[in-house]
Amino acid sequence: MNIIITGASRGIGFETAKLFAASGENNIVAIARNETNLKELKDACIQGNMKTRIFPIVFDLEKTELYDKILLKEIKNCVDNVDILINNAGLLINKPFEKLSNSEMNSMLQVNLAAPALLIQCLLPIMVRPCHIVNISSMGGFQGSQKFPGLTIYSAAKAGLASLTECLAEEYKGSGLTFNCLAIGATDTEMLREAFPDYKPPFKASEMAEFIVDFALNKQKFFNGKIIPVTISTP
Repeated sequence: MNIIITGASRGIGFETAKLFAASGENNIVAIARNETNLKELKDACIQGNMKTRIFPIVFDLEKTELYDKILLKEIKNCVDNVDILINNAGLLINKPFEKLSNSEMNSMLQVNLAAPALLIQCLLPIMVRPCHIVNISSMGGFQGSQKFPGLTIYSAAKAGLASLTECLAEEYKGSGLTFNCLAIGATDTEMLREAFPDYKPPFKASEMAEFIVDFALNKQKFFNGKIIPVTISTP
């Protein structure tokens, strides 16, 4: 299978790419900004399985004007089509609402909402049927869940990603494209530790990756247009 994962240089994306690569039967396109971390990912995948086929692409998802010009071309250099897309990249800035700059707001909206939408749009011509698109949201963006100060724009963007999932599932119903959204709970990642240094989350990144891989491979038969909370807590 041909699988694209964004935000693959660390955390959940890193562990998800490793799991997909472990079989050696998949082509993994790993997209992230950090070239050093992507090299570490490739090395880790090869150590796990010498038959691994992983293609790192260094790209800043905030550069939305370059998706068609650069990103799509680089993806096509790696794979001819797409079986699974996992929109995992995220940006979290923990700051009181009144202190957020325009730049910080725009960055969170771009990475958490605009980037997944634009990537789906530019990949539509090379998505096979069936194709499973899995958007990684957050419990912060899940309607009715507990909200936290400092995460206003992040949570709003993730809520938008959930709504985008529902709308695309309806628009492409019956086309062979399946859209689902996982609203994950607190997971031990670099991004979470940077935002909440003293918080101890209940999940490891590798544990959440196991759930995501199984869901992406097997659950499109049961779900489409669904926002699924992945958490052990209640709202």
